[in-house]
Amino acid sequence: MIPVIIAIVVVLLLVVFVVSVFNGLIRLKNRVDNAWAQIDVQLKRRYDLIPNLVETVKGYAAHESQTLEAVTQARNMAVAATGPKEQAQADNMLTGTLKSLFAVSEAYPDLKANQNFLELQEELTATEDKIAYARQFYNDSVQQLNTKIQTFPAMFFAGMAHADKREYFEADDDSRGPVKVQF
Repeated sequence: MIPVIIAIVVVLLLVVFVVSVFNGLIRLKNRVDNAWAQIDVQLKRRYDLIPNLVETVKGYAAHESQTLEAVTQARNMAVAATGPKEQAQADNMLTGTLKSLFAVSEAYPDLKANQNFLELQEELTATEDKIAYARQFYNDSVQQLNTKIQTFPAMFFAGMAHADKREYFEADDDSRGPVKVQF
């Protein structure tokens, strides 16, 4: 009778262990999906602010059309991007064009004093901070998931949980250097 009880306890412990590992993988996978959704929300907020910012600058800097067109084009590319790698590339391009737009605004004192422009600039800056935080949270979550699915014993259950290795949201080489602004 004692060997049967021991066998049942061992089997129950094994089942609890397997369920725990499987649920841990599912939790990490869902955290990564949630983190990506948060990045997406903040990027959409940023994309919604950009047309208003461009329109405000247009009124003051009509002859800076090349910069304004570059911002609009970068925004459209970022909206259409899918997946972390493509999204990161488009986001980096958009960040560079926004820096150029703000550099253009420095040449127009009336624009810098415009309340609407200042509010949009402040809101965009706050959104950039939120995007940076969301990227960090996403990359931390991806690191935890990738580590979990590559370590023993979770690696045996990763396929059953549909927990695949995910890509990090990384800056490309061009965006790591200083931004070049030309007028």
